[in-house]
Amino acid sequence: MRHVLHSADEATVRKVMEHVTAPGVWLKSFVPPETLEPWLAPGWHLAGGIGYLMTASVPTAHAQAPAETPDGYVLSTWTRASVTRALVRTADGAFAARGQVAVTGLGAVVDQVETDPAHQRRGLGRLVMRSLTAAAAEQGATAGVLGATAEGRALYETMGWRTLAPLTGAMRGPDPSDT
Repeated sequence: MRHVLHSADEATVRKVMEHVTAPGVWLKSFVPPETLEPWLAPGWHLAGGIGYLMTASVPTAHAQAPAETPDGYVLSTWTRASVTRALVRTADGAFAARGQVAVTGLGAVVDQVETDPAHQRRGLGRLVMRSLTAAAAEQGATAGVLGATAEGRALYETMGWRTLAPLTGAMRGPDPSDT
């Protein structure tokens, strides 16, 4: 489960945290880590690294020249219930990259974009993003939003996305760095 707070203050964060007892629950907020960390209740820790809320005009992001699928890779896309998924595999079927976009009305939310480390720096992230924005544009979306990692932010900015706010996550449960 994830709680996403569009406007966070200490009282709101603490209220959510006092009602959550299950491990693995996330809280995400548009504040920097140094703001969120002092508000964390016992049993909670910062998680997910530094993130950014980003947005783009879908027609602008889609208007770029389509990315070519690099030799040795196969791109598959499919849509079900307004969610389009893109999957890139190697010629022998191994996972290389993926992502998805959900469209509701004029908005599109891009999520779970990742490239396997063994396949980075080959244009696969760009290929996935262009496939997703094309699908969103075809479904009538005009504005897109996504949560980016520090690494992803650099790619998205080259594709016309801009940063709106920091995106910081906290998780209930043991901190893996303590083990």
